[in-house]
Amino acid sequence: MTEFRHEPVMLSRITELLRPVLVPGGLAVDATLGLGGHTERLLTDSSDLTVVGIDRDQQALELASRRLAPFGARFVPFHAVFDDIDGALAAADRDSAVAVLFDLGVSSLQLDSDERGFAYSRETSLDMRMDSGSQVTAEDVVNEYSPEELARVFSQYGEERFARRIARRIEESRTRHRILSTTELADIVAAAVPAAARRRGHPAKRVFQALRIEVNDELGALERGLTAAVHAVSPGGRIAVLSYHSLEDRITKRAFASGANPPVPPGLPVVPEQDLPFLSLVTRGAEKPGQDEVDANPRAASARLRVVEVVRPVPPGWRAAA
Repeated sequence: MTEFRHEPVMLSRITELLRPVLVPGGLAVDATLGLGGHTERLLTDSSDLTVVGIDRDQQALELASRRLAPFGARFVPFHAVFDDIDGALAAADRDSAVAVLFDLGVSSLQLDSDERGFAYSRETSLDMRMDSGSQVTAEDVVNEYSPEELARVFSQYGEERFARRIARRIEESRTRHRILSTTELADIVAAAVPAAARRRGHPAKRVFQALRIEVNDELGALERGLTAAVHAVSPGGRIAVLSYHSLEDRITKRAFASGANPPVPPGLPVVPEQDLPFLSLVTRGAEKPGQDEVDANPRAASARLRVVEVVRPVPPGWRAAA
């Protein structure tokens, strides 16, 4: 129950930045509902707001729905991956939203669950699915991807310098038996990484991040989700993205910049109507949590917040891209 009431990252700042657009009768989409902390604050802060909460994790959706039951019909739960903004709007019988929020962190419910297999510090099964109904697990990836595919995943999604060495060591290990547990995989990774590199934090951290991203298609979902959110938010509305590693933040930064900077030569006296900016950057650069928050919740240390406002109709063919 303690985790159920845990305050999410940068809660006050996100509320402050979204508050100006939360008009009476408006609809906001919490694309990554988790345990409902952000949604609870938004519903409490804006008495005539409706929020659709999306989560692919059925357990989280059920817990959040229990927490948000006092708000009645103003909260609408929606079981889906966070890129299904259109489905969330349809679930609330709306055509557009005044705000969309993405908090891309893995929830404590998932990190601390032995059944989920996200943690390299405890012996659990290699799962890492955010939606337990999904087919592919981390165990499947580790044991069935070719060494070349594993190296690509570790390098691309974990930015791991020793991706090839780790992939080869995994291939050697799985010829003896299938790799089944998080601790076994962590030990294999540690053995593949040079001793000097092990002093910079747990050697398996980047590999586990990469596997989680691969299993859940997190970066693909983010590109699709940002595209859908920008098209779904009506002019005057805002989109907030809280990311936790450079890959997520880079995709968000590029997506927002592509809508805020017209694709025309600098100094052009007249910008064609179709090339006018349709996004305006609310935050300049990525904002970070304060030290007090990081001290209270070390998992917040890597958080980066970007907020953008939709200022005019979005070109129909616009898409976020990595």
